[in-house]
Amino acid sequence: MPRRPLHTTGPPNAPLQVALRELRTELGVPDDFPPAVLAEAHAAAAAPRLPQNDATDIPLFTIDPPGSADLDQAMHLARHGNGYRVHYAIADTAAFITPGGQLDIEAQRRVQTLYFPDGSVPLHPPALSHAAASLLPGHTAPALLWRIDLDAEGRTRKAEVHRAQVRSRTRIDYATAQRQIDEGTAPTALALLRDIGLLREELERERGGISLNVPEQEIIGDDGHYTLEYRAPRPADGWNAQISLLTGMAAADIMIESGTGILRTLPTAPDGAVARLRRSATALHIDWPHHVSYADVIRSLDPRDARHAAFLQDCTALLRGAGYTVFTGGRLPSPAIHAAVAHEYTHCTAPLRRLVDRYTGELCIAACAGQGVPEWVLEAQAGLPGRMAEGSRRANTVERECVDLVEAALLSGRVGEEFDAIVVDVKEKEPTVGTVHLEDPAVVGRIEADRELPLGEPLRVRLTQASPGTAKALFVPA
Repeated sequence: MPRRPLHTTGPPNAPLQVALRELRTELGVPDDFPPAVLAEAHAAAAAPRLPQNDATDIPLFTIDPPGSADLDQAMHLARHGNGYRVHYAIADTAAFITPGGQLDIEAQRRVQTLYFPDGSVPLHPPALSHAAASLLPGHTAPALLWRIDLDAEGRTRKAEVHRAQVRSRTRIDYATAQRQIDEGTAPTALALLRDIGLLREELERERGGISLNVPEQEIIGDDGHYTLEYRAPRPADGWNAQISLLTGMAAADIMIESGTGILRTLPTAPDGAVARLRRSATALHIDWPHHVSYADVIRSLDPRDARHAAFLQDCTALLRGAGYTVFTGGRLPSPAIHAAVAHEYTHCTAPLRRLVDRYTGELCIAACAGQGVPEWVLEAQAGLPGRMAEGSRRANTVERECVDLVEAALLSGRVGEEFDAIVVDVKEKEPTVGTVHLEDPAVVGRIEADRELPLGEPLRVRLTQASPGTAKALFVPA
C-alpha cells in the first residue's frame, strides 16, 4: 500500500512537533536501538559477508528523495537486442545480519521502518541502513543483483538474480532526473527510464493494474498556524516505481516456478469500499460516471489539483486488505494475485525498510542457483505473514494518528466555523456517528449528530474541537 507521505517543518516547540513526539511515546515507538544491537551493527558494518562475484563495473545509479541515505535500490538500464536489459541491485541485508543474532531479533520486533511527518524510525541501525548496507555512490556494497531482459514492448523475457559486489556511481533526486530527461541531457541509462517506464505503464493498463500516484502532503507552520500544500509526483516517480514493480512480479514468478515463496496478495475491493470512495469523489466534485471503472478514474486524475490529490489519498483505503501469503509444495494461495498490480507479486526491493524483503530475496537467490532454501528462511517463513501483519497494523496506526494530528493542526483556531461537507461514512450500529469530507480544506473528520446522518449527502457542519495532541477534529451538523 502506498504510504501517505506527510512532511512537516517547524520549530521543535511548535504544537504539532510536540504532539508528534508525544505520539511516539504513546504508541510505544522505540526511540533508539539497544546497546547490544548497535554493537553488533557496527561489527557487521566493519566485516560484511561479501560475495565473490564482482559487478562493480556496472555503472549503477540511484533515484531517491533529496537527503535520503537508506538506499535500497540502484539500477542500470541499457538497450539489449531489440529490447532492454535492466540491472537492479537490492541492498543485501543478509550479508550483515546473522539469523538469531541481536540485529535479527530487533528487526523481527520492529518489522518495518515507521514514518512520521517529522522523521522516520528505522528498521535497522543507521550504521547499516544509512551506511554500510546502503547503496551509496562510490561505496562498494553486497547486493542481490537482478538482471531482467525485456522485449521491445517491455514484457519480461528472462529474469534472474544472484549475489554480487556492486558500486553505485551517482545519486539522483527525482527533480533532477525529471529535468535531465525532459531537457534531453540525461545519460542513456537514465533516459531509458522514461522509455521503459512508459512501456511498463502501458502493460499495467492492459492487465488492469493501478498505480496510485499519491502526492506528498507538506504541512507548513507559521506562528502557530498551519497550511497544507501538495507536492504532486513527477512522471519519473512513476517510471522509477515501475522498475520496482517489474522486479516484484519477476520475483513472484521465480518463487512460483520453484514451488516455495511468499506473495503479497490483495483481494478485489468490496463494493462497500468502492461506494464510500464514490461518496468521497462527490464531496470533492470529481466526475465519476457509473460506467467508468475505478482504474480509469484514477488514471484521469491530476495530482497537481488539490481536489484530485485529496481523492488519491482516500484511494489508498482500497489497498488496506493486502497481506502476505506463504506457499510451499507448489500449492498457490487463493487469491494469489495482488488486485492493484493485477499479477502475482511480492515485496523484495526494500530490505533496509521492510523485514519480509530479506526473506523473499533469499528464496529467489536459492531458486535461481538451483540450491536449497536456507534453513533460517524456512524456519521463519510460516510466521512471517503474522509478523508483517502486526507491523502493518502498527504502521497504519502511526499513519492514522499522524493524519489526525495534522488535520487537527490545520483546523486549530477555526473552532466554531462552518464548512461545506459530505457524509462519506456512517457507523452501521450508530447512525448518528460518521465521517465527513470537507470541501475546503480537503480534510476528513468525525461527526456526531443528534439524528441519523444522511449518508452520501451534502451537509453543512460546524467544527467543535481541533487541537493537535489534545483534541482530534470533531464536527456537528450546523
